[in-house]
Amino acid sequence: MSEGDVSEREVLRIGILAGEASGDILGAGLIAALQKRFRTVEITGIAGPRMQALGAESLFPMERLSVMGLVEPLKRLPELLKIRRSLRQHFIANPPDLFVGIDSPDFNLGLEESLRAAGIPTVHYVSPSVWAWRQGRIKKIARAVDHMLTLLPFEAEFYREHKVPVTFVGHPLADEIPLEVDVPAAKAALGFEAEDEVVALLPGSRGGEVRLLGPLFLQAALWCSQRRRSLRFVLPAASPERKAQLEQQIASMPGIEALPLTILDGQSQQALAAADAVLIASGTATLETMLMNKPMVVAYKMASLSYAIFSRMLHTPWVSLPNLLAQRELVPEILQDDATPEALGAAILNYFEDPLLGDRLRREFSELHQELRRDASEKAADAVCNLIDQ
Repeated sequence: MSEGDVSEREVLRIGILAGEASGDILGAGLIAALQKRFRTVEITGIAGPRMQALGAESLFPMERLSVMGLVEPLKRLPELLKIRRSLRQHFIANPPDLFVGIDSPDFNLGLEESLRAAGIPTVHYVSPSVWAWRQGRIKKIARAVDHMLTLLPFEAEFYREHKVPVTFVGHPLADEIPLEVDVPAAKAALGFEAEDEVVALLPGSRGGEVRLLGPLFLQAALWCSQRRRSLRFVLPAASPERKAQLEQQIASMPGIEALPLTILDGQSQQALAAADAVLIASGTATLETMLMNKPMVVAYKMASLSYAIFSRMLHTPWVSLPNLLAQRELVPEILQDDATPEALGAAILNYFEDPLLGDRLRREFSELHQELRRDASEKAADAVCNLIDQ
């Protein structure tokens, strides 16, 4: 079915599951593209606010699936297994035309495998990092998934090598974010002067991330501010819960009242647009930061046991998406015990002390942006329609 055509099928029934905010964005783009092709699209599963605004029915709150690390989900395992059993029973009793699992591979792949065995076609949107660690999962993916949709080009190559049907769709953010950002206008919109040197702090969207990274990022900002008085800091809170968590951390931190800090409700893209440099948690937001053409320092911490397991299973020298896309170190990655306020602060100040470093990064980021601009939601919808037609 070509883009924009309306199917002769009256109703398309989709099961869908997104476990966090980034998946909700992808799911909303896919749903909007499918709604152009079908007269009625019925969507049921687990959805965030963007998908629900397009008519998706969420059987459980998406927040219940947002857990991080390797050890932490074990504490929630009984609840997660109960939710998955309930969804499996629901979809087998009310089979959709297709099930789309968006990211959340540890949860989705098990569900997809059982639904596929029951005769329901399955699509997995966003490749697990199987090329980076736990490569044995490719066997389970091959059993669970009729078609894989990848956001990144090197991921599709991995699946082709393993004979798993795959489409590289590009990234919706690369389509959405303009190639040029009006930095002075973005600064003015947040109350900054054009000449202000602005650092955005993005310590993550999950409670566990903010618990470990929030105080660290604030301490790094304070360290920078003491050495470069012209710096201004902006901190977009991913949700009301994360804002309350950050405000509590700020209230308990000595000397923080001297920090020129603006806290925002959401507005992460506005904060990135205004920033001259970014201190950020490793994850999807590093891609958004790259697409906004912003020099960044990537940091991450997790529970010690989780990190010990994770680091031994890793098959790639990088964790951040800009470095993975370039297949070399474009931006500094400062992880676990190395992530100190001084190390993070020094890496941030390096961008202000060496402007050519930022200029080189911006040129490379622009090239990567172009590579990922593929009209992702439309390509994903085409792949879904092709699978349904088959």
